[in-house]
Amino acid sequence: MVADDGARAGSQTLSRGIRILEILADADHALSIDEVAAELGVHRSVAYRLLRTLEHHGLASRDAAGRIALGAGLAALAAGVQRDLQQLALPELAEVAEELGMTCLLAVLLDGDEAVTLVSASPRRTAAVSYRPGHRHPITRGGPGKAILLGLPESRWPEVPDALRAEMTESRARGYTVSHDEVVPSLQSVAVPLTLPGQPPAAIAVIHVSFPLPEAELAERLLSAAANLRRASGA
Repeated sequence: MVADDGARAGSQTLSRGIRILEILADADHALSIDEVAAELGVHRSVAYRLLRTLEHHGLASRDAAGRIALGAGLAALAAGVQRDLQQLALPELAEVAEELGMTCLLAVLLDGDEAVTLVSASPRRTAAVSYRPGHRHPITRGGPGKAILLGLPESRWPEVPDALRAEMTESRARGYTVSHDEVVPSLQSVAVPLTLPGQPPAAIAVIHVSFPLPEAELAERLLSAAANLRRASGA
């Protein structure tokens, strides 16, 4: 019984530490300890102890005002995540970003019902939306998420409302998905599914506050990029 209690306590501590990293990744600014504690649903002292451990491992950092953000140590961990897929995709994403003047990203399926941005590229010569790798959202929302959903057999779908199911029928007919203000307010996206051998279901998307071209033309360019990646992967 003592061993079981210890295991449960250790599991809860690990779960809370991981949840803090997710909270920091989702935030668009550095957070105070009180904000982290409130998001986590624990007392300030519990959040403080967890954050000290994350700081010790370089996974979280605090600025002069004591506000917390993700630490540089995460870069070393992230470098090994789907490294081959990142290296394969980045040149193609960069080419699309430069050509269209929009941020282009690759998202992959995570844990069955979430999409996570694996890598992104922004145009060098024009202002574009910043969209960091690690951003997560349900596959039932947002262009990239819905494109991943589009690439999955319906038997693998999470619970989907009737309105979304009807939208997915339209998306399947045209070959791409769209979203407006679904994940980040004011942002629009166009996305297409991407299936590569040995890799999780994925999607390529462009995001912007307004589209310089019709959605169908953006999707055509993304479909070309997806075909290029399939050829490069040997599919």
